[in-house]
Amino acid sequence: MRWTLAGCYGLALITLSVGLQISQRPRFYGVKVGQLVPIYCKSSGLDPNRTVYWYKADKYDTKKIQIQEDERIHFQESEGIQNAFLLLKNLQIEDSGVYFCKRNSQYGPGTALQVVRNVDPFQAQYRSQMKDGLMVLQGLVLATCVAAILLRKQQLHSKRRDSLYEEPENDHIYEGLAIETCGGELYEELSAYAQPEGAEAPWE
Repeated sequence: MRWTLAGCYGLALITLSVGLQISQRPRFYGVKVGQLVPIYCKSSGLDPNRTVYWYKADKYDTKKIQIQEDERIHFQESEGIQNAFLLLKNLQIEDSGVYFCKRNSQYGPGTALQVVRNVDPFQAQYRSQMKDGLMVLQGLVLATCVAAILLRKQQLHSKRRDSLYEEPENDHIYEGLAIETCGGELYEELSAYAQPEGAEAPWE
């Protein structure tokens, strides 16, 4: 009997030395828009303060902002502890975050809440098909642009190569040697000045 009383007394001392332990249930929610979720703050240990305060943060390591009741946020008492339950109604995307309960200047481990939109399977299929179609169209446009650039380069290269071997438009080899005429007769018609065959030149 004495050992039993000693054990209970020792357990009480250990509980007092450990202090207040706070836990939250559940630790994670993944729900759709419009639903309702409860978050419970549970504490073990002796604490004269019977009130729980709730805070919200974007992430675990960011600034916490105290939550106040409104038309979508309500607190509920449990086991003599005020605000032990946090009730979130008609959830919206902006309600996503991490919710912490606080009691006696000590925060709970936090409950992560992720709110997603309702997905219509027909709309999801339509969007998927539209995305695939846009990807195919982008590929065709890219292939067309690349083909146009390559064709343009080939044309420029062919034009440059032909210009190296292009023949002149006018043949100027005999330019300046045109035979002039005088009085309708050519200078080269020297038949009038031709001497009889066999005649000797004056200097001979």
